[in-house]
Amino acid sequence: MTSKHDVGIRVRLARLVLVAVAGLLVAPGVSYASALHLTSADWARVNVGSLERDVFDLALDAASCAVESGTAAAPATLTVIDYSRPSTDQRLWVFDLATRQLLYEQLVAHGSGSGDNFATMFSNDLDSHQSSLGLFLTGDTYVGKNGYSLRLDGLEPGVNDRARDRAIVVHGAPYVSAATAEALGRLGRSWGCPALDAAIARPLIDRIKGGGLLFAYYPDQNWLRTSKFLKGCAKP
Repeated sequence: MTSKHDVGIRVRLARLVLVAVAGLLVAPGVSYASALHLTSADWARVNVGSLERDVFDLALDAASCAVESGTAAAPATLTVIDYSRPSTDQRLWVFDLATRQLLYEQLVAHGSGSGDNFATMFSNDLDSHQSSLGLFLTGDTYVGKNGYSLRLDGLEPGVNDRARDRAIVVHGAPYVSAATAEALGRLGRSWGCPALDAAIARPLIDRIKGGGLLFAYYPDQNWLRTSKFLKGCAKP
Protein backbone atom coordinates (compact mmCIF):
# COMPACT_ATOMS: atom_id res chain seq x y z
CA MET A 1 0.00 0.00 0.00
CA THR A 2 1.42 3.38 -1.02
CA SER A 3 1.51 6.04 1.71
CA LYS A 4 0.59 9.69 1.23
CA HIS A 5 4.24 10.51 1.94
CA ASP A 6 5.38 8.27 -0.91
CA VAL A 7 2.84 9.81 -3.25
CA GLY A 8 4.04 13.28 -2.31
CA ILE A 9 7.64 12.33 -3.06
CA ARG A 10 6.63 10.91 -6.44
CA VAL A 11 4.73 14.07 -7.32
CA ARG A 12 7.72 16.25 -6.45
CA LEU A 13 10.06 14.02 -8.46
CA ALA A 14 7.68 14.15 -11.41
CA ARG A 15 7.77 17.95 -11.34
CA LEU A 16 11.56 17.95 -11.25
CA VAL A 17 11.60 15.62 -14.25
CA LEU A 18 9.29 17.99 -16.13
CA VAL A 19 11.66 20.86 -15.50
CA ALA A 20 14.64 18.75 -16.56
CA VAL A 21 12.87 17.68 -19.76
CA ALA A 22 11.95 21.29 -20.46
CA GLY A 23 15.60 22.19 -20.11
CA LEU A 24 16.61 19.52 -22.64
CA LEU A 25 14.06 20.74 -25.16
CA VAL A 26 14.90 24.41 -24.83
CA ALA A 27 17.32 25.98 -27.28
CA PRO A 28 20.66 27.23 -25.92
CA GLY A 29 20.32 30.59 -24.19
CA VAL A 30 16.59 30.19 -23.53
CA SER A 31 15.61 29.93 -19.87
CA TYR A 32 13.29 27.43 -18.20
CA ALA A 33 10.98 30.35 -17.44
CA SER A 34 10.71 31.20 -21.12
CA ALA A 35 10.00 27.56 -21.94
CA LEU A 36 7.18 27.57 -19.39
CA HIS A 37 5.67 30.80 -20.82
CA LEU A 38 6.51 32.96 -17.82
CA THR A 39 7.53 36.13 -19.64
CA SER A 40 5.31 39.14 -20.24
CA ALA A 41 5.83 38.85 -24.01
CA ASP A 42 4.14 35.43 -23.95
CA TRP A 43 1.08 36.97 -22.36
CA ALA A 44 0.93 40.29 -24.21
CA ARG A 45 -2.31 39.41 -26.03
CA VAL A 46 -3.82 37.15 -23.40
CA ASN A 47 -6.98 38.19 -21.57
CA VAL A 48 -6.11 38.90 -17.92
CA GLY A 49 -9.58 40.08 -16.95
CA SER A 50 -9.76 43.20 -14.82
CA LEU A 51 -6.28 42.61 -13.39
CA GLU A 52 -3.96 45.56 -13.99
CA ARG A 53 -1.30 44.56 -16.50
CA ASP A 54 1.56 45.96 -14.41
CA VAL A 55 0.49 43.86 -11.42
CA PHE A 56 0.23 40.80 -13.64
CA ASP A 57 3.73 41.46 -15.01
CA LEU A 58 5.09 41.64 -11.46
CA ALA A 59 3.46 38.29 -10.71
CA LEU A 60 5.04 36.79 -13.83
CA ASP A 61 8.44 38.21 -12.80
CA ALA A 62 8.10 36.54 -9.42
CA ALA A 63 6.97 33.24 -10.91
CA SER A 64 9.80 33.30 -13.44
CA CYS A 65 12.35 33.91 -10.70
CA ALA A 66 10.91 31.10 -8.59
CA VAL A 67 11.31 28.66 -11.49
CA GLU A 68 14.78 29.88 -12.48
CA SER A 69 16.02 29.61 -8.89
CA GLY A 70 14.58 26.12 -8.42
CA THR A 71 12.15 27.29 -5.74
CA ALA A 72 9.20 26.08 -7.82
CA ALA A 73 9.24 23.21 -10.28
CA ALA A 74 6.98 23.57 -13.33
CA PRO A 75 4.02 25.29 -11.61
CA ALA A 76 0.75 24.59 -13.40
CA THR A 77 -1.06 27.71 -12.21
CA LEU A 78 -0.40 31.26 -11.10
CA THR A 79 -2.89 32.85 -8.71
CA VAL A 80 -2.74 36.62 -8.29
CA ILE A 81 -4.36 38.65 -5.50
CA ASP A 82 -4.39 42.44 -5.70
CA TYR A 83 -4.96 43.70 -2.16
CA SER A 84 -4.83 47.32 -3.32
CA ARG A 85 -8.42 46.87 -4.49
CA PRO A 86 -11.43 46.98 -2.17
CA SER A 87 -12.80 43.69 -0.91
CA THR A 88 -16.03 44.36 -2.81
CA ASP A 89 -14.14 44.02 -6.12
CA GLN A 90 -13.13 40.77 -7.73
CA ARG A 91 -9.43 40.78 -6.92
CA LEU A 92 -8.24 37.18 -7.23
CA TRP A 93 -7.33 35.66 -10.60
CA VAL A 94 -6.13 32.16 -11.50
CA PHE A 95 -4.17 31.52 -14.69
CA ASP A 96 -3.25 28.25 -16.39
CA LEU A 97 0.43 28.66 -17.23
CA ALA A 98 0.48 25.95 -19.88
CA THR A 99 -2.49 27.15 -21.93
CA ARG A 100 -2.14 30.83 -20.95
CA GLN A 101 -5.78 31.13 -20.01
CA LEU A 102 -7.63 33.00 -17.30
CA LEU A 103 -9.50 30.36 -15.29
CA TYR A 104 -11.06 32.29 -12.39
CA GLU A 105 -11.76 35.90 -11.40
CA GLN A 106 -13.18 35.97 -7.88
CA LEU A 107 -13.83 37.81 -4.65
CA VAL A 108 -11.34 37.19 -1.84
CA ALA A 109 -11.33 38.36 1.76
CA HIS A 110 -8.38 39.77 3.69
CA GLY A 111 -7.47 39.58 7.37
CA SER A 112 -9.42 41.52 9.98
CA GLY A 113 -6.19 43.14 11.15
CA SER A 114 -5.40 44.41 7.67
CA GLY A 115 -8.26 46.87 7.33
CA ASP A 116 -11.95 47.31 6.66
CA ASN A 117 -13.00 47.33 3.01
CA PHE A 118 -9.44 48.16 1.99
CA ALA A 119 -6.43 46.22 3.25
CA THR A 120 -3.62 48.59 4.20
CA MET A 121 -1.59 46.65 6.80
CA PHE A 122 0.23 43.35 6.27
CA SER A 123 2.17 41.10 8.58
CA ASN A 124 4.09 37.86 8.98
CA ASP A 125 3.45 37.76 12.74
CA LEU A 126 1.49 35.20 14.72
CA ASP A 127 -1.90 36.42 16.00
CA SER A 128 -1.75 39.61 13.92
CA HIS A 129 -4.84 38.53 11.94
CA GLN A 130 -3.30 40.38 9.00
CA SER A 131 -2.83 39.17 5.46
CA SER A 132 0.66 38.62 4.09
CA LEU A 133 2.17 39.78 0.82
CA GLY A 134 4.56 38.06 -1.55
CA LEU A 135 4.97 34.76 -3.32
CA PHE A 136 3.58 31.50 -1.94
CA LEU A 137 3.73 27.88 -3.07
CA THR A 138 0.48 25.93 -2.82
CA GLY A 139 0.62 22.73 -0.81
CA ASP A 140 -1.73 19.94 0.19
CA THR A 141 -5.41 20.06 1.12
CA TYR A 142 -7.22 19.06 4.30
CA VAL A 143 -10.61 19.47 5.95
CA GLY A 144 -10.57 21.69 9.03
CA LYS A 145 -12.74 24.15 10.91
CA ASN A 146 -13.18 26.18 7.71
CA GLY A 147 -13.98 23.12 5.62
CA TYR A 148 -11.92 22.12 2.60
CA SER A 149 -8.69 24.12 2.78
CA LEU A 150 -5.35 24.50 1.00
CA ARG A 151 -2.07 24.97 2.84
CA LEU A 152 0.32 27.66 1.64
CA ASP A 153 4.08 27.91 2.03
CA GLY A 154 5.39 31.46 2.11
CA LEU A 155 8.59 31.80 0.10
CA GLU A 156 9.77 35.21 1.30
CA PRO A 157 11.70 35.37 4.61
CA GLY A 158 10.33 37.99 6.96
CA VAL A 159 7.38 38.66 4.66
CA ASN A 160 5.27 35.49 4.53
CA ASP A 161 7.45 32.54 5.57
CA ARG A 162 5.44 31.95 8.76
CA ALA A 163 2.32 31.08 6.77
CA ARG A 164 2.33 27.47 7.98
CA ASP A 165 2.80 28.48 11.62
CA ARG A 166 -0.01 31.02 11.26
CA ALA A 167 -2.30 28.54 9.48
CA ILE A 168 -2.67 30.90 6.53
CA VAL A 169 -4.65 28.79 4.07
CA VAL A 170 -7.07 29.18 1.18
CA HIS A 171 -10.59 28.23 2.26
CA GLY A 172 -14.23 29.01 1.59
CA ALA A 173 -16.26 31.23 3.89
CA PRO A 174 -19.94 32.25 4.10
CA TYR A 175 -18.93 35.91 4.52
CA VAL A 176 -17.41 36.05 1.02
CA SER A 177 -20.19 36.75 -1.48
CA ALA A 178 -21.67 39.51 -3.58
CA ALA A 179 -24.64 39.58 -1.17
CA THR A 180 -22.37 40.22 1.81
CA ALA A 181 -20.51 42.95 -0.06
CA GLU A 182 -23.80 44.67 -0.91
CA ALA A 183 -25.20 44.36 2.61
CA LEU A 184 -22.09 45.46 4.54
CA GLY A 185 -20.24 47.57 2.00
CA ARG A 186 -17.35 45.11 2.37
CA LEU A 187 -16.74 41.39 2.66
CA GLY A 188 -16.40 39.68 5.98
CA ARG A 189 -12.79 39.23 7.06
CA SER A 190 -10.61 36.28 7.95
CA TRP A 191 -7.75 35.90 10.42
CA GLY A 192 -5.29 36.48 7.61
CA CYS A 193 -6.34 33.79 5.15
CA PRO A 194 -7.33 34.50 1.54
CA ALA A 195 -10.91 33.32 2.00
CA LEU A 196 -13.13 32.60 -1.00
CA ASP A 197 -16.81 32.32 -1.82
CA ALA A 198 -17.76 28.90 -0.44
CA ALA A 199 -19.54 28.00 -3.69
CA ILE A 200 -16.32 28.19 -5.71
CA ALA A 201 -13.70 27.28 -3.10
CA ARG A 202 -13.41 23.53 -3.69
CA PRO A 203 -13.01 23.52 -7.49
CA LEU A 204 -10.64 26.48 -7.35
CA ILE A 205 -8.53 24.89 -4.62
CA ASP A 206 -8.37 21.63 -6.56
CA ARG A 207 -7.16 23.54 -9.61
CA ILE A 208 -4.27 25.34 -7.87
CA LYS A 209 -3.15 22.84 -5.23
CA GLY A 210 0.11 20.91 -5.21
CA GLY A 211 2.86 23.20 -6.40
CA GLY A 212 1.10 26.17 -7.98
CA LEU A 213 2.22 29.72 -7.24
CA LEU A 214 0.21 32.43 -5.50
CA PHE A 215 1.29 36.08 -5.65
CA ALA A 216 -0.28 38.53 -3.19
CA TYR A 217 0.27 42.17 -4.21
CA TYR A 218 0.05 45.57 -2.55
CA PRO A 219 2.14 48.64 -3.49
CA ASP A 220 4.31 48.35 -0.40
CA GLN A 221 7.50 50.04 -1.51
CA ASN A 222 9.81 48.25 0.90
CA TRP A 223 8.58 44.83 -0.21
CA LEU A 224 8.68 45.78 -3.90
CA ARG A 225 12.25 47.01 -3.49
CA THR A 226 13.61 44.08 -1.49
CA SER A 227 11.69 40.99 -2.65
CA LYS A 228 14.12 38.42 -4.04
CA PHE A 229 11.53 37.31 -6.59
CA LEU A 230 10.94 40.67 -8.26
CA LYS A 231 12.92 42.66 -10.80
CA GLY A 232 14.05 39.57 -12.68
CA CYS A 233 15.65 37.93 -9.63
CA ALA A 234 17.78 41.02 -9.02
CA LYS A 235 19.36 41.14 -5.59
CA PRO A 236 18.15 43.88 -3.20
